[in-house]
Amino acid sequence: MSARKLILLTLAYNVGEGAIALFAAIAAGSVALAAFGADSYLEVAAASVVLWRLGVRGKNAERMEEFTERFIGVTFLLLATAILFQGSYSLSRSDGAEESAVGILLAITSLVVMPGIAIWKLKLAARNNIRSLASEAKETLACSYLSLTLLVGLVANALLGWWWLDPVTALLLLPWLVREGLERVRPDDDNDDEPEPRLCACRSCSYGVRRCYASCCSGVAV
Repeated sequence: MSARKLILLTLAYNVGEGAIALFAAIAAGSVALAAFGADSYLEVAAASVVLWRLGVRGKNAERMEEFTERFIGVTFLLLATAILFQGSYSLSRSDGAEESAVGILLAITSLVVMPGIAIWKLKLAARNNIRSLASEAKETLACSYLSLTLLVGLVANALLGWWWLDPVTALLLLPWLVREGLERVRPDDDNDDEPEPRLCACRSCSYGVRRCYASCCSGVAV
């Protein structure tokens, strides 16, 4: 499957996921589900810009690549802000993820579908050295992690009354989100005459998700 088709699949899935999550949030009065739906539309925004970037060729491609990277950086920071607000609000009110059969099914579906799509996008990004696609794939992984925290929170609250588990586990993602966001928003201070290092394409670092010290990734920063 091509990068464009994967991005279109991401868009279609997240539009549907976001709508269902928001309707379920209204029905259940769930702040966690509402935040989950909002996160889906941040992913839609990032994927839309990457789709635009993939259609740009020639001398404007590099400029569009830089713009897309910075835009995705902003969405990372917005996602971090949303998680901080939702987590702080839930903890202050002793209010976890409310019971919702729709929410549980939605989180399970997301966990089944989205990690595989994210890894596929990372592979294509590494193969074609498209940094913006790799960044968008990492945001997909972040949303997959939030699906896991939502699922665990919904089940734990329903069975054990552990209302705090969903906000606490979601807040653990903040340092990574902020780091990824700032790395993309900050201007590049590197020497413009030096070529950009290629993206990592080895399994040992999950195609650039983790820092890799294998010889094939020497000097690669993703």
